[in-house]
Amino acid sequence: MAQAAWQDPVPLALGTAPVPAYGSGSLADLLPTLAAGQGVDGLTAAIPELTPADRNCVFLIDGLGWEQIKAHPDEAPFLHSLLPTSRGGTGRPITAGFPSTTATSLASVGTGLPPGAHGLPGYTVRNPETGELMNQLRWRPWSEPKVWQPYPTVFQLADAAGVRTAQVSSPDFEHTPLTKVALSGGSFLGRLSGEDRMDTAAQRLAAGDRSLVYTYYSEVDGKGHRFGVDSDAWRGQLMYVDGLAQRLAEQLPPRSALYITADHGMIDIPFDEQSRIDFDEDWELRAGVALLGGEGRARHVYAVPGAQGDVLAVWREVLGEQFWVASRDEAVAAGWFGPAVDERVYGRIGDVVAAAHDEVVITASVNEPHESAMVGMHGSLTPVEQLVPLLEVRS
Repeated sequence: MAQAAWQDPVPLALGTAPVPAYGSGSLADLLPTLAAGQGVDGLTAAIPELTPADRNCVFLIDGLGWEQIKAHPDEAPFLHSLLPTSRGGTGRPITAGFPSTTATSLASVGTGLPPGAHGLPGYTVRNPETGELMNQLRWRPWSEPKVWQPYPTVFQLADAAGVRTAQVSSPDFEHTPLTKVALSGGSFLGRLSGEDRMDTAAQRLAAGDRSLVYTYYSEVDGKGHRFGVDSDAWRGQLMYVDGLAQRLAEQLPPRSALYITADHGMIDIPFDEQSRIDFDEDWELRAGVALLGGEGRARHVYAVPGAQGDVLAVWREVLGEQFWVASRDEAVAAGWFGPAVDERVYGRIGDVVAAAHDEVVITASVNEPHESAMVGMHGSLTPVEQLVPLLEVRS
């Protein structure tokens, strides 16, 4: 029997990567749509399925994607019952944005802009001014917030237009640079417990004839990273946040709309060599790379000067069947970061951008020991990470 001829691996075509629905159904479109319906000038109601309300509340549950709610009706009976209400009663999700990670998504929510404009295009990205990697969640090393992200938030615009505006979250977040650039405007009300946040959000919603309130809960994401979305610990958090959502919904004042959404979904990655590719132990992937940014499922790769083409070729050859591997210009042209990328943001994007297609991550065991040990991961363009709910309750 004749032996089959060897065939070189065929990289994934970039055109097969799902592009976030910027401008029509992404997280960046949510607050502009709500505030435009409240009469705030200069904003576009980009999600046409949503009906205006005088009082709008957004409850963002970190890490709880569309597919996780669909898969857990027993643990989240209230949230699951709201799936038909998503996106204005169409029963469809919206998309996070790329990468599907907290800093990027929260900036998209708060500014109403895609990552290519607000300029937080990843977990860690290179600062072109210093050449250092900057962690945009923890804001290390320090960079002047107003320079890094100069646009006003939707909360600031709404507050200036006379809408009663508030954020209700952990007291720890009140003075962080990420809050300043993404979520500032109006009042910040720090509340430790989830129940206090729900009660306070309802009170603030009722305090204005027109009001825009945002509240947030993080531990679904935290338990997912540590234990995975197939763990009892994660399911316990899902049950708890389901009760929080119902508690808030039952307190809505008249003329209100509550929107429950998330910043990304999550996927568990097995602990084996096929699923976890260690950059720090892989001489091929390290060759010509000056800095490795992003996170396991959405990598920004910064090449040494002159090596960009070689790094792209090697990463595409080694990983191209499991990752969409693009040059910076290819990723920008494909719209991964939005319809346009500001000049100040362009150099923050990797020379090579690698987005996971399969259940695989690129870890860095030496330089990123904490992140490399996580069970649940996110960041890429796949539906489990990209699709987030927009569940609706109206009074």
